[in-house]
Formats: sequence, C-alpha cells, structure tokens
Amino acid sequence: MTQGTMAAIIEDGCKLEGNITLNGVGRIAGIVNGTIYSNDTVIISEAAVINADIIADVIMISGIVKGDIKATSRVEIIKPARFEGTITTPSLIVEDGVIFHGTTKMHDDK
Repeated sequence: MTQGTMAAIIEDGCKLEGNITLNGVGRIAGIVNGTIYSNDTVIISEAAVINADIIADVIMISGIVKGDIKATSRVEIIKPARFEGTITTPSLIVEDGVIFHGTTKMHDDK
C-alpha cells in the first residue's frame, strides 16, 4: 500500500495553515489550508477537510479535498470522499459513491 516510513500524522482536531513538506508517508485527519508535498504517499482520512494543493507520489483520499492534486504514480479516491479540483496523474481510481467535481489530466511518464 505505501512505500516508505510514516513521516507525519495530523490527527482529527488539528488545524494547520501553510505549507507542509513530508519526507515519507503522511496521514492527515485534521484540517489543512495551504499546500501539501510528499516524496511518498499522502493519505487523507475520512475526518479530514483539506483546502490545499497536494503533490505526492501516491495520494489516497477518503475525506474532503478542495484543490489541485498531482501524483506521479496514482490517485485513489475512496467512499465517502468528496473532491473538487483538478487531478493530474497517470493512474486514477474512483470508488463508486464518491462525489467528484472536477477534471482529470492523465499523463504517461514513459
């Protein structure tokens, strides 16, 4: 599922404003406004409310995300997620029941 070690956990009840840079896997269940960057995986939990652009290798969403996201490997959006924005990735998985308002840009790195 994930590649590296856990770099950060932002629990439900936490609110962060600004830029977050992770060297490894990050799991977010709180509120984030700004940008999120990881060289690995970003996991957005069900309780999370994200108003941020996200750049990572793998992005997994089951919470609320508003912003543009770019993943070098894949994006997975899992019920009961709500997404609004633009996704750029070579691989996109959207589970049945997800609310998706946005656009996708599929690219092939090969």
